[in-house]
Amino acid sequence: MAITDWPEAERPRERLLAQGARALSDAELLAVFLRVGIKGKSAVDLARDCIQRFGSLGRLFNAARADFSAIPGMGDAKYAQLQAVLEMARRTIESELRQDTAGLTSPQAVRDLLRLKLAALEYEVFMVLFLDTQNRLLATEELFRGTIAQTAVYPREVVKRALAWNASAVVLAHNHPSGLAEPSGADHSITRTLRDALALVDVRTLDHFIVAGHQAISFAERGWL
Repeated sequence: MAITDWPEAERPRERLLAQGARALSDAELLAVFLRVGIKGKSAVDLARDCIQRFGSLGRLFNAARADFSAIPGMGDAKYAQLQAVLEMARRTIESELRQDTAGLTSPQAVRDLLRLKLAALEYEVFMVLFLDTQNRLLATEELFRGTIAQTAVYPREVVKRALAWNASAVVLAHNHPSGLAEPSGADHSITRTLRDALALVDVRTLDHFIVAGHQAISFAERGWL
């Protein structure tokens, strides 16, 4: 049955307008984006199939172009539209963080940004948020990329980029593609090494986040810094 044949109160777009986006499931949100389904499947059915195929909405968003476009009803046009939407979301959060005159006072905003950038990646990435003297965001950079098993992090490069941005503080972040957010001994070790190296040039390490799926563990909140 086509969505247009559903009762109006049950249609995703109408529900979004009446109740807000948070009232919709992942499949319903994706269906609003897709707008139409394919022969024999409504947009919601197609959305459910897409999410099931990749395992989660996040992994669908980060799917390779070829894998995404191979789904019946998708294609390069939909892939381009989705990537544009995701990039707008990332830039919006980064812009809000840069314009926050009170500095990084919202850990949730930082978490949201890091989840958008890191949560669904299948390889490990180490990134740094560079901050000014008021803890306002100067830049976000991906400095190292590795395999699912490990990422080689070079303290000298982190210090070099901090000096290039004239940063007064940093927030470190990396993802765990395994889905397990708890830090390893190596994670604790590199955090201490980077903290000490940055301190030599008067740059403070405010936090280190580990992102795994929907989780984002903060070293500062755990008292590990």
